[in-house]
Amino acid sequence: MIQWVQGMLFLSVLVAFAACDAPPVPLDDIFIEKTFVPEQCGRAVKVGDYVRYHYNGMFPDGKKFDSSYDRGSTYNVFVGKKQLIAGMDKALVGMCVNERSLVKIPPHLAYGKQGYGETIPPDSILHFDVLLLDVWNPEDGVQSNTYHTPSNCSRKVEVSDYVRYHYNGTLLDGTLFDSSHTRMRTYDTYVGIGWLIAGMDQGLLGMCVGEKRIITMPPSLGYGENGDGSDIPGQASLVFDVILLDLHNPRDGITVTNQVVPESCTRKSVAGDFVRYHYNGSLLDGTFFDSSYSRNRTYDTYVGRGYVIAGMDEGLIGVCIGEKRTVIIPPHLGYGEEGTGSKIPGSAVLVFDIDIIDFHNPSDNAVIITIHKPEECDKQTKKGDFVKYHYNASLMDGTSIDSTHNYGKTYNIVLGANQVVPGMEDGLMEMCVGEKRHLVIPPHLGYGERGVTDEVPGSAVLVFDIELVEMEEGLPEGYMFIWNDDVSPDLFTEMDKDKNAEVEPSEFTDYIMQQVNEGKGRLAPGFDPHRIIDNMFSNQDRDGDGKITEAEFKLKADEAGPHDEL
Repeated sequence: MIQWVQGMLFLSVLVAFAACDAPPVPLDDIFIEKTFVPEQCGRAVKVGDYVRYHYNGMFPDGKKFDSSYDRGSTYNVFVGKKQLIAGMDKALVGMCVNERSLVKIPPHLAYGKQGYGETIPPDSILHFDVLLLDVWNPEDGVQSNTYHTPSNCSRKVEVSDYVRYHYNGTLLDGTLFDSSHTRMRTYDTYVGIGWLIAGMDQGLLGMCVGEKRIITMPPSLGYGENGDGSDIPGQASLVFDVILLDLHNPRDGITVTNQVVPESCTRKSVAGDFVRYHYNGSLLDGTFFDSSYSRNRTYDTYVGRGYVIAGMDEGLIGVCIGEKRTVIIPPHLGYGEEGTGSKIPGSAVLVFDIDIIDFHNPSDNAVIITIHKPEECDKQTKKGDFVKYHYNASLMDGTSIDSTHNYGKTYNIVLGANQVVPGMEDGLMEMCVGEKRHLVIPPHLGYGERGVTDEVPGSAVLVFDIELVEMEEGLPEGYMFIWNDDVSPDLFTEMDKDKNAEVEPSEFTDYIMQQVNEGKGRLAPGFDPHRIIDNMFSNQDRDGDGKITEAEFKLKADEAGPHDEL
């Protein structure tokens, strides 16, 4: 099809050329009519250059005597070195790539009186329709033209670096011969160690990630005299439009930048800690691949134990809670040559912007800091005491969870009764009324891996600011009721109001409540008194028939041991 179109162009031009009429006298010099001049001419042919061009050769009457198109290959030759007829040597000088000219050459600058065998008679004027496709010089090297420079360039390509880049490869006339974009994958290779053609090895040096440049090379630095046997002809200059996407060296370790460290950092993470953090993950060219924010939950993991990629394992060591940092991870410390499929290509450098929310160690205890302590502190809380306190609860990043002040009332518990998380139990021990404390509670002493739905994230460290408002002394351990006065020697008779030799539940309850109200006895504070009394009754009702006989009562009273409520 190309040859047919070119042939049609040739015929139309030939007719136009013939219509010009030959001069009435023999030509003294060549005559050139430019039929197409490209908008840009980066380089014009000069003596000593090597050119590749197509042509149709014909006589003034339009008869064709030769054509490079018919042979299916360009004509390749040095200019000005007498490898061509003198007229063509002269006509090619000053031409630009993609320029097309009609050239008339008089006999004395062509084949003269001898002609050329049976093809060209003596004293023939020759007409050539010439299209220049390529020009280079043996002294040429690689030419690089950067047309986009990124705003930041912390590093440039050096010998032995590994790069990932996209490219469009064309001949000098713009003919596309290859493109990584059409394959939808980058070209990945080492630079400067012979894995690439020499011109590309040179042309990539000094590039920044995100930079775009045009790399032009002569055939001696490309595919030479033979081309690639397919799309690239021999002796062809090559033009690569390159964008660099990634760059690393196999000797690289992780790089930590953009650190924002909080003013207060009492502790830094170490191997074995459990860390909760948010991150945005991208490739070196800025392509986004993942984010914990999009899932609306932190990434939670042990560090230094191989639970995450090696680069992240290292990048999370030595951080403070609240610290922000950018961690750049080379592929051998990331996802290697294989990548992860669709999101992370093979041999990709990874960039993580991380925000440390909290961390702890499974061996941590609750941190208890006294903020204020009253001058008089004679009575301190202990296990079994009933306490009332206010609190403000938050996560380590300051996110508020809850506050008793929002409800206008205290939170009330019995210490040691497992009514709050273990860390809070510890934090409330040995406190005075009016004392204020700051508690930091690791998750294994808080709400654990599961957290509290929609309130406390899993594995979260908790922060409580507490104030003890009131306390009521509890009973000795193991007791739910004690006597304040001496025990009556005739308890059963006093309980048996109807004198039927049986104590009903109501009689038992009324009697105990009466003792409590009169101050003769005391129930464990913070519990439902009726449940305590029901339990006391069940302990006395040995046969479970719903009433206590004197025999049962006495039998219970005679038992030794610390749990004899009556």
